[in-house]
Amino acid sequence: MKRVYAGQLRPGMIVGEDVYSYSNQLVISKGVILTDPMITRLEFYSVPYVKITESETVTPDDSLPPVNTSGENSAYSALIQSSPEFQKYKQDFDETLDSFKDSLSDIVQKGADIDTDSLLDQATSLIKDTSTSSGFFHMLHNMRQYDDLTFAHCMNVALISNILAGWLGMSEEDIKTATLCGLLHDIGKLSIPDHIIKKPSQLTNEEYEIVKTHTIAGYDLLKDKDINVHIKNAALMHHEKCDGTGYPLGIDGSRIDPFAKIVGIADVYEAMTAARVYRGPLCPFQVIDIFEREGLQKYEAAYILKFLENVVMTYMHNRVRLSDGTEGDIVFINHSRLSRPMIKSGGRFIDLTKTPDIYIEQII
Repeated sequence: MKRVYAGQLRPGMIVGEDVYSYSNQLVISKGVILTDPMITRLEFYSVPYVKITESETVTPDDSLPPVNTSGENSAYSALIQSSPEFQKYKQDFDETLDSFKDSLSDIVQKGADIDTDSLLDQATSLIKDTSTSSGFFHMLHNMRQYDDLTFAHCMNVALISNILAGWLGMSEEDIKTATLCGLLHDIGKLSIPDHIIKKPSQLTNEEYEIVKTHTIAGYDLLKDKDINVHIKNAALMHHEKCDGTGYPLGIDGSRIDPFAKIVGIADVYEAMTAARVYRGPLCPFQVIDIFEREGLQKYEAAYILKFLENVVMTYMHNRVRLSDGTEGDIVFINHSRLSRPMIKSGGRFIDLTKTPDIYIEQII
């Protein structure tokens, strides 16, 4: 067997050993053939690596959801990416990211003070460039070439946290705090040597233990800085879960900082919708389905439901392709199953809550 880092897993690989979460919950059993949704599920549980058999990979079972090798490469994507608004957003994001990298590097390498006003200006300028939160999510899902970089991940998590805090009706000051929490939540990864954090091959046991410490490392970097305590707590607690299955402390929802709960949702959504080398970004409805099936106990109920409801609404009236090849338009959101809306296809209506074997495969 060989240990394969989560970022290098591919559909068709055979799991060589039972995979457990940090709380010792069985996530995937030995002998299972990995599919794309399974790999996404591993990210949901923050599993850093899997032991894979040395034998050749096989084609995943046709009964399982197929890999979307084209991602959101569709008329929908082409329309978004060709728009002047997207082109401006992409240019501004690139420029902002360069400045953000310099700011974080100075904090980590030089012990520089944290200029929260400057960091906020960098992030909020991107939000202001999109006319609506709906517009932001459309751009997010069509601009994912940065998914493997810590800096871009932090920026995206900050923007999602900003929007979620607004959806929750927080004050302007708290929205700013949530944004800063997102910007700095993974700063601890910058203290981990590049040869470990970016290693393309399997991690050793010692390297794996080092990667697991990024939450504590982040807190240590921030604890003596003159910044809001919620920002420090978010760095420490963004992998904690309300059911106590998270890390590094394994605390339950009553002890998790509320801003860390916001960042935790933004963090896992951003990671799960990221592109992979074998496909484009995962369809948001597939990610929402994972949250509904496995995440409602792990996240603050009021936060996760508000987030999912609003994300789903950004795709109202979008045209989609279903797993059976049918194309149609989203015309009604089923609030009891947000990932399974009503679809109008020609003259008929398809209620996905009543067709469990059919799901939204792609936004087109």
